[in-house]
This record gives sequence, structure tokens and C-alpha cells, in this order.
Amino acid sequence: MHTTARILGRLEGLLLPGGQRTARRNAWAAVLEDRRRARARGEAAAVLEAAATGRRRAT
Repeated sequence: MHTTARILGRLEGLLLPGGQRTARRNAWAAVLEDRRRARARGEAAAVLEAAATGRRRAT
């Protein structure tokens, strides 16, 4: 997997200008952060739901 990512990174470096490469990396970082926040929201909603209904949350 790391080898594939490295190869793609090198191809990206050859084919895309620097600014576009940076924009693509920033966009991917934003996607990953959005996913992390969505997971955290889901976990918080489950905890709040369990607290509201008086049930313990399964771990």
C-alpha cells in the first residue's frame, strides 16, 4: 500500500504543478478531517441517546 502511495505521489509530482498538488493534498486532508468529525458526532449521539434512555452503551 505504501509503495502504491509513493508511486502515485511521484507521478503527481511529475504531472501536476506545485499549487495544484498542494490544493489536492489540502482537499484530501479536509476529507479525512470531515470523516473524523462525523465519527465523533456519531459516537457522541450514541452516548447521548444511551444517557437519555437510561441504557448503558455497549463497548
